Amino acid sequence: MKLENAIEVKDVSMCFNLSREKVDSIKEYVIKMLKHQLFYEEFWALNDVSFEIRKGDSVGLIGMNGSGKSTMLKIIAGVLKPTKGMVETTGTIAPMIELGAGFDHDLTARENIFLNGALIGYSQEMLEERFDDIISFAGLERFVDVPIKNFSSGMLARLGFSIATIVDADILIIDEILSVGDYQFQNKCKKRIREMMDRNTTVLFVSHSIEQVKEICNKAIWIDRGHVRMIGEAEEVCDAYEDPDAKE
Repeated sequence: MKLENAIEVKDVSMCFNLSREKVDSIKEYVIKMLKHQLFYEEFWALNDVSFEIRKGDSVGLIGMNGSGKSTMLKIIAGVLKPTKGMVETTGTIAPMIELGAGFDHDLTARENIFLNGALIGYSQEMLEERFDDIISFAGLERFVDVPIKNFSSGMLARLGFSIATIVDADILIIDEILSVGDYQFQNKCKKRIREMMDRNTTVLFVSHSIEQVKEICNKAIWIDRGHVRMIGEAEEVCDAYEDPDAKE
C-alpha cells in the first residue's frame, strides 16, 4: 500500500443472494432448506470497483439509490467482507454507517456512550474523561439518563456523531448522517469535520445532498449500478452527476 494513501480498494465485487420466493415462517424456511427448495437470485451490488483515497482527503461517494454506495462504505469499514477483491486501510476508522448501530435502545444515553465507545475501541478511562464533551456536543444534557428508545432520530444522530468524533480517527466514514437533525447541528457537524480534516483525518462521505458533497469534499467518486463511473474533483464529478443527460 502506498504510504500517502489512507484507503485502497482493489477490484472489489459484492454479491448478495436474493430469495426468489416468499417464506412466511422459520418452519417453512427449514422445510424448504432440507428439501433443497430454496432458490436464490444473485445480485451484484458492486462490480470490480477500484480506487485510492489519499490521506487527508475528503471524498464524497455519490450515486442513485441502490448504486452500491453504502455497501462500499460497509466493506471499507470492515462490516462486510467483499465477494471478490480486497480493501486496505491505514490507521483507525470511526464509522457512522447506520443510525443507531451499536446502540442498545433499552439503555440510557450515559450507558450507550460507554457501550458504543467500547465497540469503536475507546478505553473506559478516555470515555470518562470526555463524557461531558460528548454530551455537550450532542446537546443532550437533559437526557443523559433517558433510555434512547425515547430519542428522536435527530437525537440518536447527534449522540452517535459526537461519540464517533470525540477523538481524531485516521479515517471518518459518514453515511447520510448530515441528513438527520436540525440546521444548527448540521453546521456543528460540518465544523467538526473540517477541524478533523485540518488535522489530516481522511473523510469518506455519502450523501444524497450534492450541495453538501461540494461543501465538505474536495474529491468525489460517482458509483453507478455497482461500477465506478467517474473519479475526480468534487465540483467536476458532482456537476457531471447532476447533468440530466448523464443518468441516461
